[in-house]
Amino acid sequence: MGQVTVEKNVGGIEGLCVITPQVHGDERGWFMETYNSRELKEAGINREFVQDNQSMSVKGVLRGLHFQINYPQCKLVRAVRGRVFDVAVDMRDGSPTFGRWYGIILTEENKKQLLIPENFAHGFLVLSDSAEFCYKVTDYWHPNDEGGIAWNDPDIGIDWGLAGEYRGSAQSDGYTMEDGTSIIMSEKDKLWKTLKEIKNDKF
Repeated sequence: MGQVTVEKNVGGIEGLCVITPQVHGDERGWFMETYNSRELKEAGINREFVQDNQSMSVKGVLRGLHFQINYPQCKLVRAVRGRVFDVAVDMRDGSPTFGRWYGIILTEENKKQLLIPENFAHGFLVLSDSAEFCYKVTDYWHPNDEGGIAWNDPDIGIDWGLAGEYRGSAQSDGYTMEDGTSIIMSEKDKLWKTLKEIKNDKF
């Protein structure tokens, strides 16, 4: 009996998948398989994950949008505690959906996972008081290999559900959640350029 359901090419973006595990529960609690290599291969997802990462963030933290420059990773991500809005952006050269984004709410209740192929940018916004976020990756961390895109790039147009206006940079000043919570970002993430600026820098 299958332990996961795989929804392929979500948002019309090839390779991007939402994976929902089957949860077995009774009065004692519940059990689920969070990863099953055989079933994913049967669904056409043939990846070898080599490292597991986990982070904790408080409400209003926005991480991203991150990608790897020379050593791209496929990621399988989920929220093990709390609630996040998770986003992937297609950055594959020649892709018919280059620059298109897809977002999904991942929670400890829905237990959904997002499979993000190599050469995508990734980020998330914490919606709950705090959240713990886990992701499996297909390559190890390489120093100085991290790139990024401005989370509020107007050409990509991600709907983060925030109040605020784009002022020509990735600075988070002036952006708030619906309840007034200010957005919290790393200094590095505030400096990322737009996708158009990144492409122009290459020429």
